[in-house]
Amino acid sequence: MDALLDPSTGDYAGTATDTLSNAVYLRLQTPLGSWWADATLGSRLHELAREKDVARVARLAQQYSEQALAPILADGRARRIDVSTSRKAPGWLVLLIEVEDATGRLRRFLHPVKVS
Repeated sequence: MDALLDPSTGDYAGTATDTLSNAVYLRLQTPLGSWWADATLGSRLHELAREKDVARVARLAQQYSEQALAPILADGRARRIDVSTSRKAPGWLVLLIEVEDATGRLRRFLHPVKVS
């Protein structure tokens, strides 16, 4: 069990988790290559903050998320990961991430992404 990270603050929530929520959050929130212990951990989602809010950016967000979450599939902690996008408001995308963990439980995560 890990200490749960609160996605809205990035701080510890004061509870424990036995899901992949921390792994999903850290892989999406950390800029790719910026963590000293593992240069492959992270995503390119931070690059989208400077992009225009157009349809191709939603597709890029989906691709960047799938790439960032691929190691969770590769190491066997998840059986399946599906990522879809929607517009929350002008300048914001929301990633809907469905993860089926190794035990077969389906978990859903929402991750906001700022775009210009």
